[in-house]
Amino acid sequence: MVFQSPKVPSRFDRSLSTVLIGLSFNVFLAAVKIIAGLVGSSYALVADGIESTLDIFSSMVVLGGIKISEIPADEDHPYGHGRAESLAAMTVSLILVLVGLSIAVKSVLDIMQPHHTPAAFTLVVLVIAILVKETLFRFVFAVGESVNSLSVKADAFHHRSDAMTSLAAFTGISIAIIGGPKYQSADAWAALAASGIIMFNGIHMLRSAVKEIMDHAPAPQTEEAIRGLAGKVAGVVAIEKCKVRKSGIELFVDIHVEVDGSMPVHRAHAISHDVKDALIASPLGIADVLVHIEPAAKTTSPQGR
Repeated sequence: MVFQSPKVPSRFDRSLSTVLIGLSFNVFLAAVKIIAGLVGSSYALVADGIESTLDIFSSMVVLGGIKISEIPADEDHPYGHGRAESLAAMTVSLILVLVGLSIAVKSVLDIMQPHHTPAAFTLVVLVIAILVKETLFRFVFAVGESVNSLSVKADAFHHRSDAMTSLAAFTGISIAIIGGPKYQSADAWAALAASGIIMFNGIHMLRSAVKEIMDHAPAPQTEEAIRGLAGKVAGVVAIEKCKVRKSGIELFVDIHVEVDGSMPVHRAHAISHDVKDALIASPLGIADVLVHIEPAAKTTSPQGR
């Protein structure tokens, strides 16, 4: 009997399953927060529930972006569809900014109008929400880092924003309950503070998404790792240039490799394939490599460089 080792989930599968887990929790928490906020007279909790509801939509956007980015390259998209993930991250970031702005406006209006003191039971709901959301943030962000997915990390920041709005709401409601009628507006002030946190996170993720779409170079450590791997391939004398761009969760590399200028063309061509194979087989998530062969600076070739 032949035993087969379990299939290791792909980077795309891990991204999808992680976003789905967060989506499931958002559906439950959004319903609990809104109902508890309405019954307990807490706008901060209702605002928190609305933010969780929009998290559901943003998670669906991320799911769509990941699925589209997985579509193989075709004649119209020779580099694949990875930028769909960047567009999804931009959309999610803009949603965060708009949600924060809308909560800020409603909070200011609520501060100017008298309202009931929130019920004490809303604090229990918020404690549970904070614990769940912070745990989700750490889990989703760790997966986003491991698969190098900007949209998954954007989704993680949605969970962190939700945890922060819940914490702000908890603080405001506690002040309103302890302080009495004079501090009824603390609930709305908490919602206003939470809106600033939401907009800050949205702008931060939006900048990252724009950089990715504009082919911003990845972290220096990534290029160093690529140069190191390529330099270890047999026959490689030096690495002259290395350009890296990110598309979705994958990297595309353009690298200039120096070899002995006196070697036959077919041998230099074989080395270029060895470099490409080594880089694609690495855990860096490299989808394709364009290798340029250059004669080494010190060469016995009559043609020189």
